[in-house]
Amino acid sequence: MKSRATGPTTDVAEAPQTDVIASPKTAPARGPKPGRPLGLKAGRTMHAGPVTYVVLALFTAVSLAPLIWTAIAASRTSGRLAQTPPPLWFGGNLFKNLERAWTEASLGDAMLNTTIVAGSITIGTVLFSTIAGFAFAKLKFKFSGLLLLLTIGTMMVPPQLSVVPLYLWVADLQWTNQLQAVILPTFVSAFGVFFMRQFLLQALPSELIEAARMDGASSLRIIWHVVFPAARPAMAVLGLLTFVMAWNDFLWPIIALNQSNPTVQVALNSLGTGYIPDRAVIMAGALLGTLPLLFAFILFGKQIVSGIMQGAVKG
Repeated sequence: MKSRATGPTTDVAEAPQTDVIASPKTAPARGPKPGRPLGLKAGRTMHAGPVTYVVLALFTAVSLAPLIWTAIAASRTSGRLAQTPPPLWFGGNLFKNLERAWTEASLGDAMLNTTIVAGSITIGTVLFSTIAGFAFAKLKFKFSGLLLLLTIGTMMVPPQLSVVPLYLWVADLQWTNQLQAVILPTFVSAFGVFFMRQFLLQALPSELIEAARMDGASSLRIIWHVVFPAARPAMAVLGLLTFVMAWNDFLWPIIALNQSNPTVQVALNSLGTGYIPDRAVIMAGALLGTLPLLFAFILFGKQIVSGIMQGAVKG
């Protein structure tokens, strides 16, 4: 009887011990951590191969080819540009042609006017587009969907159709040959409103706005301290695109302004007049008109890229 009583008790007591104590060899293998690609270790840097460098070099060469050709043509004479084959290397007339283009087109005054026009349009477009995009993205009001549809619909209208009524309106205000005639019609962009609305839908949490309202913040304070910091990456991209478009605009400035108060593109148009236009001087003027855009991207390109990456990491 004792053996029968002690037998089961020893089996029950020893069973959990065999289940709890496991050998290291039989321990279950740990799988890869979630969110980490297979075959990559934490902190490991991926290096590009030779094919990647070749493709990047080709894309860079194709992108820089028009600018390099403009500089080559600006350093030659008009007669040499008319020959076949065209020149493929720099000549010795670059600074002479640049000086002629600067003097004949009055590019100093034109660049000042263009800086004022492009800077004002950029500031107005970025500010108003961000505020309007925030309203369409996070605020609830009547006919918001209809207003957004009408705003997007204006992007489908060709700008050439509005030239005549816009000029009549500017003439009634006696703004012809004045910079505000070029600035105010493009002070707000439908594309900018749509762009900022799409960005703020994901980048700006609604809970953050509600928390600011519960703290007693006004609408203007929410826009300044909450919306603008969250929208900074998109504002940088929109500002760069707007500045480039405003700097290169030609159709409306040549209609609203004349040669006495021109922008850069209108001033460059005067270099092509004459019985036999000097193409080398024209290319030199085009090179001078492009250099400010290159300097702006060199100065602010790093901030723009870092802002985009910061927004991508936060999202």
